[in-house]
Amino acid sequence: MFETLRAIISKTDADYADIRYEILRETRIVLNGAELGEIGSNTTDGYVLRVLKNGGLSTVAFTREIDAEKAIKSALENALLLSRNINEPVVFAPTEAIKGTFLPPLKEDPRGIPIAEKLELTRHYNDIPLKHEGISTTNLQYLEVAREKYFASTEGSEIREDLITTTISGLITSKDGNLIQNVRVGIGGSTGFAILRNREEKFERKTGIALDLLRAKPVGAGVYNVILNPDMAGVFTHEAFGHFSEADLVEDNPTMREKLRIGAKLGNNVLSIIDDPTTPDQLGFYKYDDEGVTARPVQLLRDGILVGRLHSRRTAASFGEPLSGHSIAEDYRFAPIIRMGNIFIQPGTNSFEELLEELGNGLYILDARGGQTSGENFTFGAQYAYRVKNGKLGEMIRDINISGNLYLTMQNITAIGNDLMLSETGGCGKGQTNIRSCMGGPHILVKSVVIGGA
Repeated sequence: MFETLRAIISKTDADYADIRYEILRETRIVLNGAELGEIGSNTTDGYVLRVLKNGGLSTVAFTREIDAEKAIKSALENALLLSRNINEPVVFAPTEAIKGTFLPPLKEDPRGIPIAEKLELTRHYNDIPLKHEGISTTNLQYLEVAREKYFASTEGSEIREDLITTTISGLITSKDGNLIQNVRVGIGGSTGFAILRNREEKFERKTGIALDLLRAKPVGAGVYNVILNPDMAGVFTHEAFGHFSEADLVEDNPTMREKLRIGAKLGNNVLSIIDDPTTPDQLGFYKYDDEGVTARPVQLLRDGILVGRLHSRRTAASFGEPLSGHSIAEDYRFAPIIRMGNIFIQPGTNSFEELLEELGNGLYILDARGGQTSGENFTFGAQYAYRVKNGKLGEMIRDINISGNLYLTMQNITAIGNDLMLSETGGCGKGQTNIRSCMGGPHILVKSVVIGGA
């Protein structure tokens, strides 16, 4: 394959060119209640060519090798047109030429498992909630995505890497009269099919939560001191803070660039955040990004101070900051954009019991359920919570929404747990879909959080 890719980019009269070829294999099984709604596998492939000419950067995607010369011509024409109509020419930060192959070690390669066995396992987990009175339906999906990637550049890089993602996830729905409650459930990762086996406890526990929510009372609106569980802490980190760490989202916003200048004091001294796609056995793990740059951990926040940012080769040169290896594409149809890998709040020293004691009275909030951000302000839903009184967990409550300001909330994070957990299933919809976007953290204690409710 590399001989073909080298031949294609050798024909480009460009200052720089790279090309990525991918074979994409997807298997999907969908159960709606007891009914099988979808089952099947699909294999597609294609190329993404990027050309840098006179400061203009152009991208063309194509699916047939015979269309390469047409793609080259179109990419060069577009790059030259862009170069005459931009204020600042595109410059790529230098990176080493890499010749390497990385095939992840898998505990049971899902590509070798019969689809009948995948259906049987998915149906087994789906049957767990359905056998309980009070569960009205489920929507469960098995998803397997295998990307076989080849990358070559005119700088001499030749990289082969496979990314294999396997998950079972969806919704468990309970119903009592007109009251309906949905609970998300998900297992999986990037380490192989074995991670999906023997996970009945997860589905039993989530079923129990769905049933308990039918008896829970709505939360009262107000301002509370709260503990967020690792899932909630991770979603806050990803959505409210993490996207502002992606250089392409702040580069054209002078106000945000000033607020997010390196060295700015953004959070409490106890708060440190890192994005590390090299963390082994995690959903967001990868060796090389889709620009052929080696992935590396990036300390974003240290002791409340902004110390790093996520970059592509273009933004690293524009900001004058180090490369990070965070330029990722959804698949062969897209050019890479800056994405998070494994982003998380780094653990502190407090046990969960110590956090409860320090909280005293407030709420313990668990598991994100959607949300949105608008600039530095955010609103997230939570699946459920417990009242905390005198450091002890009390009754379950529901219908919880959290609103706040990023900077104020980071200042109000006053204690960090020692129990780091990262998500098994992830996702991010910035521009493209990234199913391997992973997030997490330990339990965190946050003061004065605005809670919407009854």
